[in-house]
Amino acid sequence: MKALLAIDGSECARVALDLARAMRWPAGSTIELAIAIEPREAVMGGAWAPGVAHDVDVQLSDFVSEAETVLGRAADELRETGAQIEVHILRGRAATCIVDLGQEIGAELIVVGSRGHGSIGSMVLGSVSAEVADHAHCPVLVARKTGLGRVLLGTDGSSYARAAEDVLVAWGMFAGAQIEVVSVANLTMPWSSGLVTSGHADGADSLPETSAAVIEEYRAVATSASARLVGAGRSATARTVQGDPAAELLRVAREEDADLIVVGTHGRTGLRRLVAGSVARNVMLHAPCSVLIVRAEHPQE
Repeated sequence: MKALLAIDGSECARVALDLARAMRWPAGSTIELAIAIEPREAVMGGAWAPGVAHDVDVQLSDFVSEAETVLGRAADELRETGAQIEVHILRGRAATCIVDLGQEIGAELIVVGSRGHGSIGSMVLGSVSAEVADHAHCPVLVARKTGLGRVLLGTDGSSYARAAEDVLVAWGMFAGAQIEVVSVANLTMPWSSGLVTSGHADGADSLPETSAAVIEEYRAVATSASARLVGAGRSATARTVQGDPAAELLRVAREEDADLIVVGTHGRTGLRRLVAGSVARNVMLHAPCSVLIVRAEHPQE
C-alpha cells in the first residue's frame, strides 16, 4: 500500500502520526510524509512583533529547516512500522499540494489531522482536510484518535457505501476491528448528496409508502452488509436507527466510543467543488473520532 501522511507540527498532526504508527501496514508499504509551506502565510502568520521588519528569505529558510526537523523525527518513528518512508517539503497552497502529490505518487490513502495550525505555518489541517477529502482521488482518513479498534460503517445500500464496505474487507489494518454497521432510516426526506440510499437513489417514486417498510429496508441493508463482512472474516454486527443520517451516525459514535467512522461518497477530482455529500461532510467535520471518507468515482446503482 502507498499512503500519504500530511503533517504540520501541530498536536493534531501528532494524532495523525500516532494513528499511522498504530496501523497494520501490509508488507511492502510506503508512507510518504509531507509538509506544505505556504510562503506568504508562513511570513504573515509568524509570531513576531507587528512593525518589525524581517527578511523573507531568512524566514522561509527557517521554516524549511523546521520542516526538515519535523519530517526527520516523524520518519524515524514511522520506520518502526516496517514501511518504507519518503519525505516531501511542498511549496504552495496546502490542500492543492497534498491532493496533487497524492495523485502523482498514486496514493491509495491520504491521512491528515482534524484541525490545527502547526509552528511551521502551513495550515495543513482544519479546513484544508475537508478540501483534501473533496478533491483527493483516493480515500482520506481524518485522524482524531490513535486506534482503529471500534469502527462504525455508515451504510445505505448504495454503491458509495459498498465502496466503503469493500475497503474494510480489503485493508488488513481492519482485520482485528469490531465493526458496527449502522443504517439510518430517515423517515422525513431522502438524503441523496454523498451517501445515497438505494431506495431513494432513483427519485421519490421508489420511496416505500410506510414507515415500517422504510425501517425494514434499512434493517435489511445493515444486516446484509454485516453478513458480507463476517463472510470476509471481519467481526461485524448490524444496527438500524432512525433520524437524520449525519446526526445519528455522530450520536452512535459518541455512544459507542468509536475510534473511526467509515462513510462512502461519490466524487470527482479537479475544479468541481463540493464533491463530498452533505452527510459525509457533516460527519467528517463534527465526528468525535477519526473519519475515513471513501470515494466511488463511477457508482452503479
